[in-house]
Amino acid sequence: MANVDHGRPGQVLGAGAAQARFAAVRAGLWVVAAALAVRQVAVVVRQPPGERLTDLETWIGPQGVLHVPGSLYDADQFTGTPFAGLVLRPLSRPAENALGYGWTLGTLLLVVVLGVVVARALPGPVSRRTALLAPPAAVSLLMLSLPVRNTLHLGQISILPVLLVLLGVFAVRGERAAGVLVGLAAAFQPAVLLFAPLLWLTDRRRAAVSTGATFAVCTAAAWAAMPHDSWTYWAHHIGGAGLGLNPSGLANQSLHGALLRSGLTGVPEVAVFLVLAAAVAVLGLRRAVRYAHDGQLLLAVAITGCVVVAISPTAWQHQLLWVLLAVVGRVGKRARDRLVWPVAVVLVMTLPAKMLLPNMQVLFPLRDNIVLLAALAAACAVPFLPRSSPHFSTPIPTEHAEPAPARWRRVPLLPVWRRVLSRPNLLLELLLIRVCYAVYSHVRLVAAGSRSTAEHHGDQILALERVLFLDIEHWANHAVVKVSWLQDFFDFYYESFHFFVPLGVLGVLYVRRPTDFRWVRSALGFATVLALVGFWLYPLAPPRLMPGLGIIDTVHGVQDFSKPDYGTLTSVTNQYAAMPSLHFGWSLWCGVVIAMLAPRWWMKALGLLHPLFTVSAIIATGNHWVLDAVGGAAVVFAGFGLTYLLAGPRVTAGAGVIRAAGGIEPAAEPHTAAPESRSTAGAGPPKVKAKVKPEVSAKATEPDDGGDGDAGSEGGEARAGAQPV
Repeated sequence: MANVDHGRPGQVLGAGAAQARFAAVRAGLWVVAAALAVRQVAVVVRQPPGERLTDLETWIGPQGVLHVPGSLYDADQFTGTPFAGLVLRPLSRPAENALGYGWTLGTLLLVVVLGVVVARALPGPVSRRTALLAPPAAVSLLMLSLPVRNTLHLGQISILPVLLVLLGVFAVRGERAAGVLVGLAAAFQPAVLLFAPLLWLTDRRRAAVSTGATFAVCTAAAWAAMPHDSWTYWAHHIGGAGLGLNPSGLANQSLHGALLRSGLTGVPEVAVFLVLAAAVAVLGLRRAVRYAHDGQLLLAVAITGCVVVAISPTAWQHQLLWVLLAVVGRVGKRARDRLVWPVAVVLVMTLPAKMLLPNMQVLFPLRDNIVLLAALAAACAVPFLPRSSPHFSTPIPTEHAEPAPARWRRVPLLPVWRRVLSRPNLLLELLLIRVCYAVYSHVRLVAAGSRSTAEHHGDQILALERVLFLDIEHWANHAVVKVSWLQDFFDFYYESFHFFVPLGVLGVLYVRRPTDFRWVRSALGFATVLALVGFWLYPLAPPRLMPGLGIIDTVHGVQDFSKPDYGTLTSVTNQYAAMPSLHFGWSLWCGVVIAMLAPRWWMKALGLLHPLFTVSAIIATGNHWVLDAVGGAAVVFAGFGLTYLLAGPRVTAGAGVIRAAGGIEPAAEPHTAAPESRSTAGAGPPKVKAKVKPEVSAKATEPDDGGDGDAGSEGGEARAGAQPV
């Protein structure tokens, strides 16, 4: 008892500190959400009057649709339903007098309410911390999404139908009231009427009937008040399909738009669309009903919303918010697979399609329909886990190496950066590599400085090289130009090996050495970020762009120095991103990694030849100074150093392995694997073994990335503690 009494003050203090940290995290998330909201308002306000709230100004301006006597649809600019026009007419004057500020703030308020409702509708079990952190996280994600940003830019009302449905399903009491809200949403967006079958099939039949009745009453009221407009909308334009932008444009992410983009038109296109829409509706509703009965009602609503996106005649970007709600679905038994679906959804809904897929013609059908494909996947294909699955809350857990000691007392290792021993999910890696490269390219282009500044920095570099006797660029360039085959070799090497070799090294390590893949990938990421800082702070003209130096540009051709942009290249890339040289930096990273990990001496030698050839190519072609290569080497070694400092050294043979039970085991001997017993659902944690019996295995370690719960192995796969050096 004495020991317990003495321990209580410490426990109370520890609990108080944990609560304080949690409160700080929660407050920080709300600050982030508020900052994003302010940023969205600033983006709208800073735009010229003719470019902000373009749809709203079209409706309410001096000659706007809602001010013109006659039909709302005479100019094909108003794309809402007649009921929406009936509701908006009285609001046109206040909206015009407020110059859109009140409209924007009201839309932001709807987004906040929507985020709170979504957070409270998460499928259980949900911990108290998750329940408190979910609202600001949901609001922040909504603020970042393309549909919300597009809605704020255009002045649309597309947030309202989504919010009305969620309020009707999750917030109000009474089935009739719920049906009224869903029916109002359908009156604004007719395809939302698909939620009536969902309510009926989930035993909320009064709500389903009320939904249909409310939709009918609202539509009839609009028909009575505006019969000509209603006839134009429902008969002439077939539910708004012929209004607004070209339905075959990329902005229309529905099946109808995808078929039109594929070249199918006329009656055949309509027939194919109706067949596909019926199939998607039946399959999607069946899945939604199944997950609703499973207790995942928010996921059921998201699936139905994705069906709405797919089968609508037009689904513009501001109407695609339903797809983002599908992020709540859980996919994958193993923790390393658990993040793939939410990350993919978030990337699709927050980034332009050109950042997700390369600019290759063969990928254009995927890139042009990427949101539609995400909606179809959520509605018809993605195998979301039911709550009855033992892996719903506790995916197969991760094995980590024993934590490494901190390098210095005042610079501790990152507590969240655990040394994972598994192979990461390939799809997730490819997504992140593509997005990170797109961000890198954008920042690299934005970081371009003025020509005078870049040339001034070039004079500084040249002067320093002359002091150090390193100014060999002119000699090397002209010596190579005199030998045609050597010039062709260096031109080809400069253009071809910059991306091919690093991707090849990463691919081999991913397959053969997953633990080392994680470590060296982090080092490469740090080096690239540091290089971007260099591009931003020190724009530098390469030797080929220095007037009067006499360098021959062997790769890009002769530059016209009388033009400020030196030709067309400057419009597509940052010509002054020379210091540090990532051409040499990435090649040096490849050489160091191959020298560290290659099993044969001749492989190590070939690996070290790559940075040698690269530094020769960048100097001989006039694309970099010698000191640029020095800067590239500096950021690469800084990247390795930061990885070593924050995460610890590479995992080598003999490192301890932290099992799911929390114990530490010695790693298996080189080329051996530790046998692991199977664990069934509901079984207790495995016992920590004091010794590992060597056993030859053909498979490498494959633990998972994160999560807590029951340990286990799929298919009895053997697991090893670490890769041999």
